[in-house]
Amino acid sequence: MSGHSKWANIKNRKGAQDQKRSTAFTKMSKNIITAIKLGGNNTSPEGNSYLKTILEKAREVNMPKENINRLIDKFNQRKDHLQSLYLEGFGPHGVPIMVEVETDNKNRTLGEVRLIFRNHGGSLGEEGSVGYLFERVGEVEVEQIDETLELELIDKGALDIEDKTITVESKMLSEMINFLKERGVTVISGKMIMRSLNPISLPSEEQVGEILDMIDELEENEDVSGVFAGFDYHE
Repeated sequence: MSGHSKWANIKNRKGAQDQKRSTAFTKMSKNIITAIKLGGNNTSPEGNSYLKTILEKAREVNMPKENINRLIDKFNQRKDHLQSLYLEGFGPHGVPIMVEVETDNKNRTLGEVRLIFRNHGGSLGEEGSVGYLFERVGEVEVEQIDETLELELIDKGALDIEDKTITVESKMLSEMINFLKERGVTVISGKMIMRSLNPISLPSEEQVGEILDMIDELEENEDVSGVFAGFDYHE
């Protein structure tokens, strides 16, 4: 699973505390940084169509302009010193989790992520400890998908289509983005993610909620750019 939008209904039932912690501004900040990177680190919306789209979304949720400018300034200050890596471990109930980070201080981020795992009854492992349980695929989020486009996407080799998100083989990510643009479809984001090969089935909403709590806290860390957890749940 990428992030945890699939479990929105459970999350909404968990109450106001979660809603307060996982704010729209926090998620929008992550999306802005992702858009900058997708655009080749171009922080100008005029030269970065991805960023322009996300900034329009930021305005829709009333994100203050000073927040956006501060975020971009901080990225520009750190971008030459950022290191990208995955941290791997197991969350509560043995759920494998991969955390994608970009940091200018690996030891600091490692310590913060390890503490989050520990506080939620999990443990951070060594490199490769859970990586073999995931596969790297491409994920594209678009403004809208109708039935005609869905059929075309299947013909183009889409592995999965869920709501407004398309999953493709990693080697096809750029090709799929170009195809969508040619069709006049608004591409909100396109990135590589880690997809679980054999997700663990959790038997209760309570257990899912515990995983979501952990994911929320990880995503709130400014150095975390993605969280991928291998679990499933069927009501």
